[in-house]
Amino acid sequence: MAISAELIEQLRAGLGGSRVYLPGEDGYRNGIRRWSEYSEKNAGAVVTPNSVADVSATVVFCATHSIELAVCGGGHSTGGSSSTEGGIVIDLSLLRAVTVDPAAKTISVQGGALWADVDTAAAAHGLAAVGGTVNHTGVGGLTLGGGWGWLTPRYGMVIDNLLSATVVLADGSVAKASETENSDLFWAIRGAGQNFGVVVEFVFRAYEQGAVWAGLVVFPVEQIPGVVEFANSISDVEDAVLHFGFSAPPPQKGPVLMVVVFYNGPEEKAKEIFAPLIALGPLVNTAATMPYEAVNGLMNHAVPHGARKTSKGSSFTMPVSPALVQSVLDHFSAFIARVPDANETLVIFECVNPAKILEVPQSATAFANRGHYMNGATMTRWLSPDDDLACRQFARDFSSLLLEERKRKEGDAVDKGGVGQYANYSETFASAREIYGENYDRLVELKKKFDSGNVFCRWHPIVPPVKGA
Repeated sequence: MAISAELIEQLRAGLGGSRVYLPGEDGYRNGIRRWSEYSEKNAGAVVTPNSVADVSATVVFCATHSIELAVCGGGHSTGGSSSTEGGIVIDLSLLRAVTVDPAAKTISVQGGALWADVDTAAAAHGLAAVGGTVNHTGVGGLTLGGGWGWLTPRYGMVIDNLLSATVVLADGSVAKASETENSDLFWAIRGAGQNFGVVVEFVFRAYEQGAVWAGLVVFPVEQIPGVVEFANSISDVEDAVLHFGFSAPPPQKGPVLMVVVFYNGPEEKAKEIFAPLIALGPLVNTAATMPYEAVNGLMNHAVPHGARKTSKGSSFTMPVSPALVQSVLDHFSAFIARVPDANETLVIFECVNPAKILEVPQSATAFANRGHYMNGATMTRWLSPDDDLACRQFARDFSSLLLEERKRKEGDAVDKGGVGQYANYSETFASAREIYGENYDRLVELKKKFDSGNVFCRWHPIVPPVKGA
């Protein structure tokens, strides 16, 4: 049902200068455009607030009139959680200031900022924050869902380095959340944040950061045994990260084995660690010393805006089996044979040492995916809506392959510890209980406290939205 002209006028009158865009107006298309075209929906209106007060006014307006509300930071949600069909989108793109305090080693970031904004501002002071692995990702979504990055082996997850947040709640009030102020809210937003409000500012711990050694290394798929053997050999190496997987980008005529290497230290040591990998004879090798802020742009070309995309996460344990990786390749090859325009799909094994992550107890935050395993993910990319079901099924099949391997290796123990899937990668197929695991029951109680009307229900909703509401 369309939002009436009368209600739109009420909304505009209640804002302090922020723009409201309706279908057909200049600015509307930008407000509903997303990283994945598959996730785009036709909102009834888009609000681009220029102040926290107008964020608050928009939230209250939606709650008062029972209008579905979606919040967009970077727009990377492949499950459509930053979009709404007929409701109102709060587009935070005007609120993206970043302020660095070099003396305190903190970075204050507005809710609409991208990681590129943070990386650049921090680097000017010789600092860095734990961020993601693609710099056009929004700070808000990645952080509230947990947040892995290149610096995770040394400093932990993004949420483990979040010092405080400023949150607009369902009743329009603005709350500070930290370990000492609204600590229950602070607990909840670190892993389930989109269910509790609009975070308009994050304050992160920053660290002194020098140059790193990193790059993309590409092999023919025949090198699976050697690459897997190497990945297994460095899984416990401090400050080293290795991602490997498959894609078939042009001008390739079939899948290639893509490896992203990272070492947070001097080039000489990095080359020593990664020498066995390079000795396998890559087709492409871009590894070099570079500023840390350049690393988060390394894979931008592989995950550009546009086209239809979905993601699905799973997990695997080390040592990983070459037979498992070969099975994934076989499934991928069969998939792109059926759906040729899905050739730029990425299938990824993220080899990130979880030791630092595991220093934080499972119950310390709402994030329930801390375990002795690593992330696997597919970023499925295609062009035609006719292939939506086939592409979603491929994502499910990949996740199932990895889960079955873990069951084979671990037996009943696979259900102990973390939930085994990263919420930011598993946006369309998992229930809230599957995502939040042992923390789910506490989240239900906190949802009653902070958002009993279920205003915020677009991302792994703790309380499912009422159909037709």
